[in-house]
Amino acid sequence: MVLQQKQEAGMKPMTPALALAVTLAAFPVGAETTQDAALKAMSWDQIVDTARGATVNMFMWGGADNINAYVSQTIGEILKAEYGITLNRVALTDTAEAVAIVRGEKEAGIVETGAVDLIWINGENFRTMKEAGLAFCGYTDAMPNNALINWGNPAIANDFGVPVDGCEVPWSRAQFAFAYDAARTPEPPRSIPDLITWIKANPGQFTYPAPPDFNGSVFVRHVFYAVAGGPDALLGPFDQARFDEVSTKTWALLNELEPFLWRGGQTYPNTVVQMNDLFANGEVALTFNYDPAQFGIAVQNGLFADTTRSYGLTDGTIGNTNYTVIPFNSPNKAAAMVVQNVLLSAEAQYQKALPDVWGAQPAIEIDRVSADMQAKFAAIPAHPSVVSATELGRNALPELQADWISAIEQGWIANVGE
Repeated sequence: MVLQQKQEAGMKPMTPALALAVTLAAFPVGAETTQDAALKAMSWDQIVDTARGATVNMFMWGGADNINAYVSQTIGEILKAEYGITLNRVALTDTAEAVAIVRGEKEAGIVETGAVDLIWINGENFRTMKEAGLAFCGYTDAMPNNALINWGNPAIANDFGVPVDGCEVPWSRAQFAFAYDAARTPEPPRSIPDLITWIKANPGQFTYPAPPDFNGSVFVRHVFYAVAGGPDALLGPFDQARFDEVSTKTWALLNELEPFLWRGGQTYPNTVVQMNDLFANGEVALTFNYDPAQFGIAVQNGLFADTTRSYGLTDGTIGNTNYTVIPFNSPNKAAAMVVQNVLLSAEAQYQKALPDVWGAQPAIEIDRVSADMQAKFAAIPAHPSVVSATELGRNALPELQADWISAIEQGWIANVGE
């Protein structure tokens, strides 16, 4: 049902609030009499009218200045100028913090006035929100820029093996990569077996952030994959027997490497930011990131040397898609939808892909945008420190389902970290 607002003689046009009230009254008592049902019944123009003047609290990892600037300035200015929406970026060190807020509000019975309007999310955190009924779902078809997404791609339609089902919207794609300073380390290790040999031959020159740090966790999964003989042995629902078999060997290997790590493995960086500082200072020879564009940004900002180069592994690196999700109790769902639609726009995705802005891989299909925008994407200069998405994509590895990731993180903490 879509409301048709008519301006007849002697009648004033409906305000967005009145339109919403009328829609609510039109639905029978039950599930369809909720504000969510009313919002889904609106046309996009009505959703935009409803969104005007709202403030959207967007909770997201805040560890990269360039990403923070892109969201607060580039996106924030578009939203303010074109829609009258204020974007309030709330920085997190861990996405789970935002999920915990929404979960706590649901337990407290706060179903319409939540503190969180939008979360940058994927993987286990999305699985938690979906299974706990914490996500607003079933609205994505209403957004015009949803047409730019290839939902037929399993890597987009599934988030770490969990079907998206209209409960979140893609924002970027990413794939893990390593980086080194070619002036100091001309021949870095190119596979997990080679890395293990290299670590032992170069004591103190390697470390990794302690899980559950996102990047530290994905590094451990690469070792887990190698021990298992590849991801194919681990894909699908969690298998306790298979996990026990592979994890026992993985923890033994990682413990064997500890004496050869930075500071003899007595301590680990807490975050990838700390590991990057060690790399920048020459204390370790390698770093890595699930977002290779960060290497180029670090060079531009003077943190990394100009001779920094990045690469994927010959035995593959893990890639995925990241998303934004609207909590079930956001009081500003219409405005949050407008934010998501702007984030998906060809211009916003282009700006995000620029090496000096972020360098993130677009979540949209470039062949679905205008010819002019396709030309702009094609002309984006490659940063010499950033491995190309095409090169990485030749050896892309899938992510595991969330249960595997939780077990691996908890297992590392219990058997290696402690």
